[in-house]
Amino acid sequence: MALLQTTDLTVTFGGKRALDGLNLSVETGQLVGLIGPNGAGKTTTIDAITGFVDAEGLVSFADQEISADSATDRARRGLGRTWQSSELFDDLTVLENLQVASEAFSLTGFLRDLFRPSRSELSALMEILAGLDLTDVAQELPTALSHGQRKLVGVARALAGKPSMLCMDEPAAGLDTTESVELGSKIRQVVDAGTSVLLIDHDMGLVLTICDYLYVLDFGQLIAEGTPTEIRRDPRVVEAYLGQRHSGEASNG
Repeated sequence: MALLQTTDLTVTFGGKRALDGLNLSVETGQLVGLIGPNGAGKTTTIDAITGFVDAEGLVSFADQEISADSATDRARRGLGRTWQSSELFDDLTVLENLQVASEAFSLTGFLRDLFRPSRSELSALMEILAGLDLTDVAQELPTALSHGQRKLVGVARALAGKPSMLCMDEPAAGLDTTESVELGSKIRQVVDAGTSVLLIDHDMGLVLTICDYLYVLDFGQLIAEGTPTEIRRDPRVVEAYLGQRHSGEASNG
């Protein structure tokens, strides 16, 4: 049984279908990529799955049908997400940003742990930071970090909410090749540690390297799915997204 399953997921904006009958699944412990040209419906898919836009069709998560749930309720169930922009609190330290996320559904708990954090809570948050090589910046403000570090803090903050699955929206946007490779390694570690991931990104080198399985959208419709090797060779993908010059190998475009 898939951890996440969509059935005929459809989103309409002003009479135009931004997403048209998408069937997608993510297994427990799997890193799944969702790719496609600009305007293909990738972010709309994550918004629909996580409850930030109205959608038709079904969304099932952890053996429960959650189509009618609010975004907050879906997050409580363990369905987390990151955003294209880091959306960090620049007046809080990196560690405090994680504390906000870890107590997002309990204001009382957040205030308690912000001013008198428990040893176990701090240990858990520092473990997340250590896993992403962010221990040294735990007490820094986000404004003091590099762009790549801010992206990783965004991932760490999402993990602080203890999700069983993360939807990641363009986490490598704005990163150079070295930073992108590092981020990809960290995302793979997150999955291997037990958190499933649905990843969308324009960095094809990243997506085709680290993902277990891929779905490809074009104009809101699914045009292909398969392993990275199968997607590289699919003529529909080459035509719609990769371009003829990429038919033999992936690029970072």
